[in-house]
Amino acid sequence: MPQGPFRTAAGVGRAEHPWCDANAVQGIEGVDELGTAVDYTLKSIEHGIENNVRDRYDVIIVGAGLSGCTIAERLSRELGKTCLVLERRAHIGGNCYDYVTEHGIRASKYGAHLFHTKHPRVWEYVKRFSEWIPFDHRVRGQVAREADNTKTLVAIPPTMDTVNALFGTNIKTEEEMEAWYASERIFPANGADPANGEEAALTRVGPRLYEAIFKHYTKKQWDKYPEELDASVLMRLPCRTSTDDRYFNDPWQALPKRGYTRIFENMIGNDANVDVRLETDFFEMKRLGTLPKHDLLVYTGQIDTYYAALGMPKLEYRSLRFEEEYIEDTGDDGLFYQEAMVVNYPGADVPFTRIVEYKHVPNQPEGRHERPGTLIAREYSSAEGEPYYPVPNPENRALYERYAELAAKEEGVAFVGRLASYKYFNMDEAILNALEVFDNFMETGVLDPKRAPAEFGTA
Repeated sequence: MPQGPFRTAAGVGRAEHPWCDANAVQGIEGVDELGTAVDYTLKSIEHGIENNVRDRYDVIIVGAGLSGCTIAERLSRELGKTCLVLERRAHIGGNCYDYVTEHGIRASKYGAHLFHTKHPRVWEYVKRFSEWIPFDHRVRGQVAREADNTKTLVAIPPTMDTVNALFGTNIKTEEEMEAWYASERIFPANGADPANGEEAALTRVGPRLYEAIFKHYTKKQWDKYPEELDASVLMRLPCRTSTDDRYFNDPWQALPKRGYTRIFENMIGNDANVDVRLETDFFEMKRLGTLPKHDLLVYTGQIDTYYAALGMPKLEYRSLRFEEEYIEDTGDDGLFYQEAMVVNYPGADVPFTRIVEYKHVPNQPEGRHERPGTLIAREYSSAEGEPYYPVPNPENRALYERYAELAAKEEGVAFVGRLASYKYFNMDEAILNALEVFDNFMETGVLDPKRAPAEFGTA
């Protein structure tokens, strides 16, 4: 067992120099209105719809995740609009929701979330609701060596060190690494574009890295081999030519000092214009005719669920199942279960995709790194459960376009966010998309996205 959290000379959660220096966040940034308070009241948030609901709102928002809360915060603070936020879950924050467990470990209910962005506007926005600390996310993987098939811990995305460890090479410079990639890559015949995910992967990393790291991990994640997915899914595979083992390249990479839930609490938790009602089913209220009067509706849920009464086919999603285990005794040789927060298992011989050990992150409660006991979560991809990832293939894209045509004709309803757009957004993209919806409202009086979902970077 490791003795301490994943760290370097630059600190816990930091990459080695010079790579950590590329992170524009080098100290604590941002403002947390609630501060160090432990016992505090969030006056805007209640469970159920029975009490203290106004007869009329300017806007009803379905969903208290990134998209819904960003729009509610902007409409209230900038325009004084009254908003009713309806959330079927028992908490705000959507899939970003985190909490401190009974063992004093900050954990995420819906899997690890790592904030990173290249958008100055988004970074300036999120700093209004939290203090942020620098974090260079680095992932390790248990991958079989080519020579003897024994598992070794390597950096993912693959770096120069990864290739040397797996294939017995002795690459020392970026030029040599570029030459190695050039010798490995396989391109479609006659200069054609890759037709599917496998062809895309082969043009990016070649067959050996593809087989060792990406092929079976993709099958576990999507229940489809890469050749069954759009080329866009694997066309983004990073090709590192250096020893930079950071998972992301964005200039701002950080964690909220007191967790993600605190961001949402500061956004809408004590806003006199915003009422949040948890464990409340929008569709049941709509069926019963009990929705308060309102001028506009913002819907951030699954677009196919909104139109379920039409009997159209459902869109395909992948979900995640988490098998959590608290380990009280990590042995005499350490306080942690594994070497890094996230360790991937890309081989077909292991049913889960990765293990997350939350205790590694630097925004744990003070002193928790030094105390025994740790929490791990094995992640399994599933077709059942909360929708996480739209499945990108031609059939689903065509079906979504049918739903999008219906949505475009819906008067007074804005469909916003990853579920309503049938597109996976990183956290910063979800925020940017919501901010642009607000921009559009300011400019035109219409609550609609300014850009099509496809114009955002993540497929």
